[in-house]
Amino acid sequence: HRTATHPRMAAWQEHLEISQRFRDQGFAEIESGDLLQGSEKLWGAAAHAVKAVAEQRGWRHDSHRDLFSAVNRLASESGTPEFTRMFRVASELHVNFYEVTMGVDSIHDMTGYVDDFLGSLRQLTAERDSH
Repeated sequence: HRTATHPRMAAWQEHLEISQRFRDQGFAEIESGDLLQGSEKLWGAAAHAVKAVAEQRGWRHDSHRDLFSAVNRLASESGTPEFTRMFRVASELHVNFYEVTMGVDSIHDMTGYVDDFLGSLRQLTAERDSH
């Protein structure tokens, strides 16, 4: 189906585009010292990447619970249990936005996990799109 924002773009593609934009913004904000906004943007990037995969597969993705269910299902389906751990790391960044419990070193450690997760989900959507 088509989205209102980009009439020629499928909903899953739009989620993937938003994910990439949030990823780039998140890294830039962390680099500039805005750990709170950077944390939230990286969470948003991960959430939208999961929404892209779920949308492609016809899975629910309207709530946090749906996102975690989709990641668990994807981890099982793909034989990649690390997806669950990587998404939990992104979720910890979301919590950091509200709780401000992490310092710059912790956040920098987590960004690699989130980036790997995003890359893996982009690859999965591309593989599915090519079939």
